[in-house]
Amino acid sequence: MEKLNDKKTFREALRFLKLKLIDVYIIRKFLGTFFFCIVLILTIAVVFDFAEKIDNFMEKQAPVKAIIFDYYLNFIPYFAMLFAPLFVFIAVIFFTSKMAISTEIIAILNSGMSFRRMMLPYFLSALFIASFTFALTNFVIPKSNRIRMEFEDKYYHASTKRITVENIHRQVSKNVYVYMGTFNPLSQRGQNFTIEKFNDKGELESKLSSSSVVYDTTLHKWSALNYYLRVTNANGEIITKGKQIDTTLNAMRPEDFSRDPSFVGTMTSRELDNYIKLLRLQGSDELKLFLIEKYRRFSNPFAVFILTLIGVTLSSRKIRGGLGMNIGIGLMLSFSYILFLQFASQFSLKGSLGPMLAMWIPNIIYAVIGMVLYKLAPK
Repeated sequence: MEKLNDKKTFREALRFLKLKLIDVYIIRKFLGTFFFCIVLILTIAVVFDFAEKIDNFMEKQAPVKAIIFDYYLNFIPYFAMLFAPLFVFIAVIFFTSKMAISTEIIAILNSGMSFRRMMLPYFLSALFIASFTFALTNFVIPKSNRIRMEFEDKYYHASTKRITVENIHRQVSKNVYVYMGTFNPLSQRGQNFTIEKFNDKGELESKLSSSSVVYDTTLHKWSALNYYLRVTNANGEIITKGKQIDTTLNAMRPEDFSRDPSFVGTMTSRELDNYIKLLRLQGSDELKLFLIEKYRRFSNPFAVFILTLIGVTLSSRKIRGGLGMNIGIGLMLSFSYILFLQFASQFSLKGSLGPMLAMWIPNIIYAVIGMVLYKLAPK
């Protein structure tokens, strides 16, 4: 009785979604092949990664529990989402080519279903994967990356801090500008320090200069040493000198000058947006890096749909060379997409290409390729 009820509920759900049994068949094939590819490639990646790092783990006496739960449990989702569009493409090429070889595609089209209608289960599967990828990338993986990177710093390699940062120019709040000649993250001390505050008319209100500045990790304050303070008001200028004075630079932290570039991957979507606002205010050179990460998190899920379209149109017909030829063409296109994305991001970081355009150019180009292939696909 329970089995009959389950079948009835299943049929009602299909009727509600206007899905046919062939749609369910394609969705199961798509998602099943996709997750199988992920498990297979991740297993290989974990084995090779462990073989490379086992000497460091043993040398630094990393606990087995930390290796499993702090590192690899967080390494797996990061690696999986990094290449999720590639896994989607391979999965579509693989099972659709097998359907074409066994003439299942011809049978579907001869039954009266159009090629456009046949794409529905593919895009429903792509929607599920894209939504899953978007949620993990923006809310789950940043936290897991933080744990993984802390483990790596402790048991695999030393923390990668730049020893000295030079010529720091920052806007820390409205009309307040900071300059440091050099800053050492290890001693948390800067040289040739200046704070300038302007009014809304652009007139200088005060200027604090000091030979050095140091960050107090207990009070979380910057203290200027051997300072010279000039304050301008309606009555003229007031100049004071002294050995030490505390500042009110709450928006500036020592880690802002010594963060590893991979720090961007540890921020959730909201944290990333807030940090971008701060970098805009400060006029930081790192702004492009964080904007690229923001737009990449939106463009990658969209790439799932584009690569699904290309994969179906490429592999839905029989060609000389069979499955191997389709997989070869698919791998060539998917790796060219990843290569194109890397080139675009570097052009944005080192050149004048906007971060949003850099992240969306590959999607635009490959969307055009997908539409052309769709026009040429068997109908």
